[in-house]
Amino acid sequence: MIVGFLLYPLAYEALLATPAAPFAEAFLPAITFMVVVLYMGLFAMSFDFVSGYTGYLSFGHAAFYGTGAYFVVLAANGQVPGVPEGTPFMITLLLGAALAGLLALVIGSVSFRLTGVYFAMITLGFAQVIYELIRSWGYVSTNPTEGATVSGDALAIGVPFVDALSLDVGRLTGESFENLLGLGLDLSATVVSYYALGIVVVVCYFAMQRILHSPFGRVMIAIRENEERARAVGYATYRFKLAAFAVGGFFGAVAGGIFAAYSRSVAPDGTFYFLVTADALITTIVGGFGTLAGPVYGTLFNQGLEDVLSTESGGIATLLREGLPESVLQADLFGISLELFVNTAVDGRAPLYLGIVFVLFVLFVPNGILGTLRDRLGGTVGKRLPDHLRRYLR
Repeated sequence: MIVGFLLYPLAYEALLATPAAPFAEAFLPAITFMVVVLYMGLFAMSFDFVSGYTGYLSFGHAAFYGTGAYFVVLAANGQVPGVPEGTPFMITLLLGAALAGLLALVIGSVSFRLTGVYFAMITLGFAQVIYELIRSWGYVSTNPTEGATVSGDALAIGVPFVDALSLDVGRLTGESFENLLGLGLDLSATVVSYYALGIVVVVCYFAMQRILHSPFGRVMIAIRENEERARAVGYATYRFKLAAFAVGGFFGAVAGGIFAAYSRSVAPDGTFYFLVTADALITTIVGGFGTLAGPVYGTLFNQGLEDVLSTESGGIATLLREGLPESVLQADLFGISLELFVNTAVDGRAPLYLGIVFVLFVLFVPNGILGTLRDRLGGTVGKRLPDHLRRYLR
């Protein structure tokens, strides 16, 4: 998967230079959408780290995503006490993640005294309280309901205080390269940001994997499978759940921080709102609960489908309108023209079809994309796929 993400921008740009460019723009997600896959995929992984491996469904995970995002923006503007303006982004990213981890400890210390739907509801309640606070907090910006914007220079991902090992990110403020290493490769600011954010996501993924494969992670799974039995054999399950919640909050804040670095602006509705958690829940179900990497597949699937059904960077509606002859577009189709059908039933209807796909996944693919693949292979893909390939290549 990492190799696929690494090669995708180069393959996509190469396809745009061929006669297949209209089809590539229509059916392949643009690089801007792939950037969204990175930070939303990391957020969904942090959600799965808690909910998928402890069995406690948190509806308030957006609180940590928003904390990381807002901390980065406010720190960049010199509005965080003790953090001077100009502090390297990587330091403010870690500080914001640490703050979110502490917030998770506070929320979890109360929430984990409940179970089931009551736990989900109290975490949602905490998140909504923070959301309303941010929307009305004048210290954040002059118009807090609209959010805040980075007013300084571009934020850089890399080694703090070493410019040669750092890359500015952002849609308009990111770095770009021409004729990279003399290979004739031109990397736009969006592509450079994609790779820089990707490095952070990969590091966080392996960090969470390492935790899950440690004795601590085994206790998390034991809690999910049978908490009473885990408690009976001597584990302090409350402390383990609290620690897992803090770790999930930490990585959720990292996702929010890299989102803020790339977009250079944050708003309450795009960070703290409960529907942000709902997006993570949906992509985790589509990708596979308790798989960690599955939410990335789910995010890629959702973003890819949304890109196909939108007109922001091509899409199937644009392909049909520009590729079909006028006579075909005006042809009668059950009393309406084909062009009108495309405009009303395809263009901008991504949420409708995403909802239908989500229902189908819940009904027919309950284990998600990666979970179902693991079931078919009889184990994790990394361990079982090579054996299957060798069997068919003999």
